[in-house]
Amino acid sequence: MAQLTVKADISQLDRVLSFADTILEEAGCKAKEQMQIDIAIEELFVNIANYAYPEGEGDALIEVEADSSARSVKIVFEDSGIPYNPLENEDPDISLSAEDRPIGGLGIFMVKKSMDEVSYEYKDGKNRLTVRKDF
Repeated sequence: MAQLTVKADISQLDRVLSFADTILEEAGCKAKEQMQIDIAIEELFVNIANYAYPEGEGDALIEVEADSSARSVKIVFEDSGIPYNPLENEDPDISLSAEDRPIGGLGIFMVKKSMDEVSYEYKDGKNRLTVRKDF
């Protein structure tokens, strides 16, 4: 499993995406699935950057494990920010118009719909959100 630790700052997003994309390309991930994975990475990393450390700065650890024989990738996002399980939120009502829908929740909803598996745990003072996608 490859690991990258960066400041939980939006300015690091390109670095995180490049890190993951290199591994995905080496594993033979097709462009369609890679785009879905990149969208999930962006959503999850930006959420960490914007909300995990309201009192200051912190780091985010990203672990990527691609299995070319199983045609699958697992990505773990870890931070030591405030405990928060985004999977506990109710999914947004996408039948409502954008104007009638409350702000928030659409990004994690898209992640849940586009990934094959999404899980969360809070352990040893750290948030760990894991996504898995078959390609």
